[in-house]
Amino acid sequence: MAHLTLADGRTLEYLTGGAEDGIPYLYHAGTPSAAVRDDAMWAAAERVGLRLVTFSRPGYGASTPRPVGDPVPVAADVADSVELLDALGIDRFVTLGWSGGGPRALGCAALLPGRCLAALSLAGVAPADADDLDFTAGMGPENVRDFDLAARGREALRPVVEEQAAEFGAVTGEQIVAAFGELVDEVDAAALTGAFADHLAADFRHAMAQGAVGLLEDNLQIMRPWGFDVAAITVPVAVWQGAHDKMVPFAHGQWLAARIPGARVHLFDDEGHLSLISRLDEMLAELRDLSGL
Repeated sequence: MAHLTLADGRTLEYLTGGAEDGIPYLYHAGTPSAAVRDDAMWAAAERVGLRLVTFSRPGYGASTPRPVGDPVPVAADVADSVELLDALGIDRFVTLGWSGGGPRALGCAALLPGRCLAALSLAGVAPADADDLDFTAGMGPENVRDFDLAARGREALRPVVEEQAAEFGAVTGEQIVAAFGELVDEVDAAALTGAFADHLAADFRHAMAQGAVGLLEDNLQIMRPWGFDVAAITVPVAVWQGAHDKMVPFAHGQWLAARIPGARVHLFDDEGHLSLISRLDEMLAELRDLSGL
């Protein structure tokens, strides 16, 4: 674990792994998440020849929360990414975002053309303000509730995420399927076992090190305009989504696939939000291929 002091004085917690001399690969994890070593992801990055870089977004893990005010756009996390990449001496890179990390990866593609060589959205959320998408249709009831509250503002959402933070902050691998409730069906529940379940539980526990602040602001960010237009992306992008996803419904992947110019599209009838990670080697190989390096 390492820490970077940003220009505004905040601390950003980060990790690096994978192939030390590989193509830089910026990973944006989901909601909630923090920078926790994942041996499976490290090994996959090394096999494909990628140098992995990831960080805890503000309020997660040991990363300093942003000052309380109007929720910042997703584009603000792209700015934090730039500071980290600069500090590590990284110019060109590829990026993957999973779930709530998807908009951050797409933001890198939209806002850093030439520097971001390729991006991949893995079960990534679409914009909440899209006119032609019912944002919560097909979500499990927990996410419908949370995003409805997030649309009403910070104080409406706070009590619920404080309850979630208390549960996630103590969850174990054996408890994590139950903690997800109706956000997983039989496909994702079957995938959430063994080392994967233990890692995800450890990730959630570390994400809640400062309580609910990271999760609260993350949900608010997702619900406000992101600060870029996915239709303006000129960087190669791949979209991966599963029909059994009850966290980020299939329609989100379909929406992104239809609007990101030239996107490579992988829409699976037999995968969910979590089970898709079993295809990580394929995704990272595609990301490297898209980079042209």
